[in-house]
Amino acid sequence: MKKSSFILLASLLLTALGSAYTVETTPSLKLPSIIGDHMVLQQKQADPIWGWDIPGTKVTVGFAGQTKTTVAGVDGKWIVKLDPLLANATPQKLTITGSTKIEVQDVLVGEVWLCSGQSNMAFGLKNSWNGDLDALTTHDDSLRFISIPADRGTQEMQTDFPGKWVAATPETAGKFSAVGFLFGRYIQQTLQVPVGMINNAWGGSEITAWIRRSVLDHDPRFQLRLSDAARKEATLLPDNGKAADDKTLADWKAACDKAKMDHKPMPPQPNIPTIHWLQSQKRPGNAFASQLHPLIGYGIKGVLWYQGESDRGCPWDYAPLFNLMITQWRAEWGQGNFPFYWLQLPKFNDGSRTTPFQGGWAEIREAQTKSLALPNTGQAVTIDQGEASNIHPHRKADVAARIARVALAKEYGIKIPYQSPMFKSITITGNKATLQFDCFDSSLYPYDSAKVLGFAISGEDREWQPAEAKVLGTNTVEVWSDKVPVPVAVRYAWENAPECNLFSKEGLPVTPFRTDAFPLSSPTPTPLPSPQK
Repeated sequence: MKKSSFILLASLLLTALGSAYTVETTPSLKLPSIIGDHMVLQQKQADPIWGWDIPGTKVTVGFAGQTKTTVAGVDGKWIVKLDPLLANATPQKLTITGSTKIEVQDVLVGEVWLCSGQSNMAFGLKNSWNGDLDALTTHDDSLRFISIPADRGTQEMQTDFPGKWVAATPETAGKFSAVGFLFGRYIQQTLQVPVGMINNAWGGSEITAWIRRSVLDHDPRFQLRLSDAARKEATLLPDNGKAADDKTLADWKAACDKAKMDHKPMPPQPNIPTIHWLQSQKRPGNAFASQLHPLIGYGIKGVLWYQGESDRGCPWDYAPLFNLMITQWRAEWGQGNFPFYWLQLPKFNDGSRTTPFQGGWAEIREAQTKSLALPNTGQAVTIDQGEASNIHPHRKADVAARIARVALAKEYGIKIPYQSPMFKSITITGNKATLQFDCFDSSLYPYDSAKVLGFAISGEDREWQPAEAKVLGTNTVEVWSDKVPVPVAVRYAWENAPECNLFSKEGLPVTPFRTDAFPLSSPTPTPLPSPQK
């Protein structure tokens, strides 16, 4: 068969298959953005390298003395796996030869972490307090990063994204995730190996957006959320309505600017559908398809997660959703139970609390703590790092340090305190409750006050009262209130924006908790029947 006839046949075959990848009428070897100049490969594990070429084309990959060969499939995709490599800070060249030849320059081998979630993970270093100084002190190109733009979600599985790996410099560092950059620098400087950070966080995203839609559709536990999504999908504008709405919004903003210059009243805001929900980070499955799917399979050490703010209004099913998401990501990656570590939500007063010592933020924190039951997980408590009036707290350096402690201790064997004290048991005698904590070889310490703050106590009436508290010894706290003569339960830091000050002596805050099993402020709704397929 002539070469031109083969190319035409391949093109027609892919069209018939409905492939998202289009074969050109000229030879074309392509790589995804995640595989490019300045990339970092994960050490000590088999690293997949993939791309696309004309179906049937032999593809050879060469790197660090290895040569791997495969053939592009009927959909054009090919993939090889490099044998495990040791960390190497010396730039190397990755060569791919197929219908054409591509040389990927300046490749390092070290530790690769994915930082994901919503806006507090996306929050740029330049916006963090002292982030300008952190950027100015960046002079080691062994720290690299790449970001996926968060602009429009989709239900269609994406295979690539516009982006490129860059070395950390004073010019590039400020634009990257503050938590991701600072975490990466802690790892790089401690281990003295190259580190690659991948950021795919999407501000305002709900957890269902990060889970494959077909998985959610077939899980009866979440049909309340899915039925709400189905109603929106049936009533909101289709994808092609976004352009018209964007123009309407742009025209309104221009009119506002002109009115301001002319010292005239502002024109009324036009009625635009809910932020184009169909393409938004609120629609189930959208972030998975657009932000995560193009990365699946790339060699990583683990995941850092900072999300939950957008789910505070419906916290009752966050725990099973979070567990499902972690389990599903690991299954999709095919890399075993890689480390999955998260930042527990800090304090924030969103004005939604109607009764004392309750709130959606507290319930999300509890759901996050429950997910520690999954293997190879870790949590950094940040209850003290929030700003009650700002959902985007600025002190990201301390937040990054907390999660870096978790990774350095659990994954890299560094002997360093990393676990916040956790409630262990309660004993009630008379009008006092005695609480025992697991302090993980540390001891309790009331920070910045001789008085212990943050405890509440309740009797059978379930009326919560602010409690007096006193630290007894290294791991014991006594709690009481004159208004509760017969206590039955205790809560600590159990509010949206609690005032609390109990830490370990190393400065790690006690994990918020409750000893009761009372119904929460957001009761679990009865799920609707699973949709018939």
